[in-house]
Amino acid sequence: MKKRLVSCIPNFSEGKNQEIINQIADAIRKVEGVKLLDIDPGKSTNRTVYTFVGEPEKVVEAAFQAIKVAAELIDMRKHHGEHPRMGATDVCPIVPIDGITIEECVEFAKKLAKRVGEELQIPVYLYEYAATADYRKSLSKIREGEYEGFAQKMQLNEWKPDYGPNTFNEKSGATVIGVRDFLVAYNVNLNTTSVKRANSVAFDIREIGRVKLDENGKKVYDENGKEVREPGKLKTVRAIGWYVEEYGFAQVSMNLTNIHVANLHDAFHACEESAFQRGLRVTGSEIVGLVPKKCLLDTAKFYLKKQNRSTGLSEEELIQFAIHTLGLNEIRPFDYKKKIIEYAIQEEENSEKLLINQTIKGFTQKLASESAIPGGGSVAALCGALSAALTAMVANGSANKKGWDSKVPFFSEIAEKFQMHIQDLLYYIDEDSNSYKNVMNAYRLNESNEQEKKLKEIEIEKANQYATWVPLQVCKKCLEMKWDIFLMIKEGNPNAITDMGTALNCLISAYQSALYNVKINLKSVKDHDFILDIQNEIQNLESKFLEQIDEFKQKIEKSLIL
Repeated sequence: MKKRLVSCIPNFSEGKNQEIINQIADAIRKVEGVKLLDIDPGKSTNRTVYTFVGEPEKVVEAAFQAIKVAAELIDMRKHHGEHPRMGATDVCPIVPIDGITIEECVEFAKKLAKRVGEELQIPVYLYEYAATADYRKSLSKIREGEYEGFAQKMQLNEWKPDYGPNTFNEKSGATVIGVRDFLVAYNVNLNTTSVKRANSVAFDIREIGRVKLDENGKKVYDENGKEVREPGKLKTVRAIGWYVEEYGFAQVSMNLTNIHVANLHDAFHACEESAFQRGLRVTGSEIVGLVPKKCLLDTAKFYLKKQNRSTGLSEEELIQFAIHTLGLNEIRPFDYKKKIIEYAIQEEENSEKLLINQTIKGFTQKLASESAIPGGGSVAALCGALSAALTAMVANGSANKKGWDSKVPFFSEIAEKFQMHIQDLLYYIDEDSNSYKNVMNAYRLNESNEQEKKLKEIEIEKANQYATWVPLQVCKKCLEMKWDIFLMIKEGNPNAITDMGTALNCLISAYQSALYNVKINLKSVKDHDFILDIQNEIQNLESKFLEQIDEFKQKIEKSLIL
């Protein structure tokens, strides 16, 4: 069964007292199976955002323990800060990451809310996907009145808490718990200390915009007496302006609630345009908490396209370009391996063991050892990855060729495709070795009785089939790449013809070597239908892959004749 993974991003109303910040972190770390990815304190906001991940049951336990410690250590009667807040644990969202639905997360949020309400005697409101009514979905709507006005607000029938007492907890305030999509907390830095001007920019871009004023500067109301609003530029974006004392400048502080509608580059670009119109300048930005990798990759591609440059760069190059473009290092160094959630989740100890993370020297030394792992299958995938990398290089170089500006989108698309091929083939380098380990492990199983013998036979068969399937995927990937390699030989920068010749030869080596592994591993398979299916696939691949190979090898040779 696939492992279920959720993230929790609670916001606690303490950003100055390091001892309290550490004790909350310790409460999270003590729960086995939970990984604390990030702690992001803010002194001016007097607020700290934690991000941790794990299986839902473990995450709910860690969240409860953190809320409990916060209730013990934070006294809201003494709290002051720039950020809106209503309690010691202001908000505690659960976010599905992998293998779990929104609906399942809602049930876990309700369990957490019930426990917080009953055991800690803190009023709890459910929001977003967990909300019990439409008017309670919005966090800002629930939080209206903040800590100072919440005792009175709770007396209204429509604002009775979902869990916990219907009396205000003066020390801990109230808490909001719910389920939401991945929200990016993003602040854009301005070269001003004026909150008023920062708010003007925020009103320009946020979805709810600003209240409409008439020619006399008075608010405009509709026929129902409701304020008329002029919507801002970006949907699904919430924003306010504030001054951050520790930085010495104002920011536009945003929540990007749907990155598929408005991403980092949309927010940054919109702030730049609005600031420029008001005589201001954007100097950089910061991401609070963690961010999905997609945000930075999309940002890099957005600005590369505006520069009419190829977007087919490696993942790391794209991320570094986005960091530089958004000025994410202005306030403090931006460590993308800790700030991007996909990287932060990776187990470092497992990552170090991967073949693809070895140096060239380290890999070749492993290959030259007496161990059978890595072997020819891993080398076949490596040859394919090298072929893809060379083709991406030539495509990117062709996109930069003088006088070829109109061809940039064409070469950029090819380069992007080959960056994806690289990632797929790198995966198969390790997976081929893993498949061989599975075979060896299956043969080592006990067979002291008939039941164990049958189980061993089943596991050996499964392992041999998978060891056949992995190199077959490399063969298929080589066939997929072949046609675009031919296209680059014809259309790419002619000065790079030898690079494309090398790419073609690496491709041929990858294909033929992987095919050897398919055939040798197939000999150990017993399932007749599986054997027939693979044999048919091999026959189909052979005829398609060999087509025109000699023709293009000759084309390269002819271009090299003196």
